[in-house]
Amino acid sequence: MTLARSELIEFLKEVEKELSRSITVVAVGGTALTLLRVKSSTRDLDFTIPGQDYREFQRALKNTPHGFKVDCWPDGMVFSQTLPDDYVKKSSNIRKLKRIKLKALSPVDIVVTKIGRLDARDKQDIQACIKRFKLRKDQIAKRAKRVKYVGRESNYQINLNHVLENFF
Repeated sequence: MTLARSELIEFLKEVEKELSRSITVVAVGGTALTLLRVKSSTRDLDFTIPGQDYREFQRALKNTPHGFKVDCWPDGMVFSQTLPDDYVKKSSNIRKLKRIKLKALSPVDIVVTKIGRLDARDKQDIQACIKRFKLRKDQIAKRAKRVKYVGRESNYQINLNHVLENFF
């Protein structure tokens, strides 16, 4: 099952009904690419939530029947990477709902987080980001230096080098 941009926003409107206060939600990965209109849909929902809002979002999500695969990480963590503290500021504003300020990771942050896993779908997404947003090699290299990788740091560096050598 896939979710288009409009369905994703409708889902978040249901989640926000369970919120007791306003929060910020930052879409990552394919979810961000769908919100940024790079992809037509996403197979699952991925978010990183600022620390002060993380538990509130998790609680509301738990109380919202949905049937989707939803992954959430706190404070700029995305899969096995942690972004610099400025990730929210650099993210794109998508829409202000009643209680959710919906954002999408900046394209360069999407790329540096996809580098960690770098499967075939990630490679396609990285190429689409580079082309659509005219990202430069130096932008990606500079941002990647500020990412913390959980696991073998050398794996991330190998993947980064692959992207920098083969995608430009």
